[in-house]
Amino acid sequence: MEVELACKQECFRVMGAAMEVHSRLGPGFQEAVYQQALEHELALQGIPFTAQKELHVEYKGRVLEATFLADVVCYDRVLMELKALKTLGPLEEAQILNYLAVSKLEVGLLVNFGSRGRLEWKRFVL
Repeated sequence: MEVELACKQECFRVMGAAMEVHSRLGPGFQEAVYQQALEHELALQGIPFTAQKELHVEYKGRVLEATFLADVVCYDRVLMELKALKTLGPLEEAQILNYLAVSKLEVGLLVNFGSRGRLEWKRFVL
């Protein structure tokens, strides 16, 4: 029995854009540089997105004043959290899982432009 991945085509296109950014810039820049480059690449490829989308936290029926900013939300379904670190760890994974829970979006992509070699990324589904 074959299981269909959530947002498979969307994730494929979005990660293609991230790989293009990584292949052009490589590691070593701050996260803000990758954020701007990815936004430009997404626009060039015609991928719909919202940058720095504010996410509200609800606690026991009350929306809290504290908010999170999701780096990029594509297709109104795929949340991208961008990093520029040597390696991803449990704190970054916990962050994207929290963002997914709060946003109620289908898929999260944790993308690290800072690791040496190839682009490091992980896909999360709640």
